[in-house]
Amino acid sequence: MPHTPNPDEDDLDAVPPPQPVFHVEQALLGALLLDPHRLDDVSGIAADSFSTAAHAALYAAINTVPRPDPAEHAKNTKWLDRVLSAGREQARGLTATYLHTLIQVCPWPSHAPAYARMVEAEHARRRLLTAAERLVHTVHDVSLPHPVQTVLSEADTLAAVVDDLAHRFPPRAGVLPRTPAPPPPPAPDSAEAVEEEQILLATATAYPTDIDTVRWLLPDDLTLPLHAGLWQCLTTLARRGEPIDPVTVLWEAQQRGLLDDGSEPGEVLRRLAEPAGSVEHWAERALQRSLLTTAEHTGRRIQAYASDPANTPFQLVVGARRALADIAAVRTRWQHATGPPPQQRRAAPATRAGPPTTTAAHAARPTRATR
Repeated sequence: MPHTPNPDEDDLDAVPPPQPVFHVEQALLGALLLDPHRLDDVSGIAADSFSTAAHAALYAAINTVPRPDPAEHAKNTKWLDRVLSAGREQARGLTATYLHTLIQVCPWPSHAPAYARMVEAEHARRRLLTAAERLVHTVHDVSLPHPVQTVLSEADTLAAVVDDLAHRFPPRAGVLPRTPAPPPPPAPDSAEAVEEEQILLATATAYPTDIDTVRWLLPDDLTLPLHAGLWQCLTTLARRGEPIDPVTVLWEAQQRGLLDDGSEPGEVLRRLAEPAGSVEHWAERALQRSLLTTAEHTGRRIQAYASDPANTPFQLVVGARRALADIAAVRTRWQHATGPPPQQRRAAPATRAGPPTTTAAHAARPTRATR
């Protein structure tokens, strides 16, 4: 018979065990409660560096309440009572019993600086994870009026967190995260993306001279493998200066094996036969999708790294910077695509010739005439 839980039973399995950083925080707070003067040896952390509200409130109280005289502190609990009173203003669940528990579980108060460094490292991991999650969330926010600008702003925020971590934990050469990177997210195969890419290919086939104006668009920016291959055919033919029309593109596609997956020649010709609008417009739309997809993959990579507590801050910095490099690359191409057109150098106006004003000029005329 299935077991019916008794309301009076303690369901210990339902409460997840505390993470290692919880015990580290307890040891640090216990050291500071036992020897408040060790606060001078602690750096790099603040109240928000702790994983629980109670620990954060207690650390803030330790920093706020004036330190006691060491001799008096050894004789009574007056300072501990003041710390408890200040801490309960932010976390009413704090008790005197818990403060004494913290003191008892601290192995070595002299190790307070090492404990603080561990708390700082775990806080850095949580900050990185939060920033990466925000980036991924922003990519999927359909309510944004300017999605690219907002996503790039979140990417900058994430990069700033990585830079701060690098300052606190300088990366070591060759130390990569132990966590395997997740696979790239599947390309959006929405009907809108497919249709726009077909129009791009058809318009570029009809107006091949415009292909050179969108050199910032790469085959990998297109969502479907067939579309990526056809774009590569178009750019290759344009670079060679060869004739471009649906038939020549189809032949180039055959030479590249694009039809080996079962694509029918007639279907390829159909995709290349309905141009509309401008090549630049549809290319920019494809690049925007590529940028958002790259941003999502970057965010998920950093999420995976930061979700693994076995990765050190050094490894997180190296892995995050490599992931952010992908956004930087596509961002540069986006700026080329959407930035102001390069100013054309205006030719200097021709100087109107006037009558010679010097004797030398008068003398030069007959000399040239006799040649």
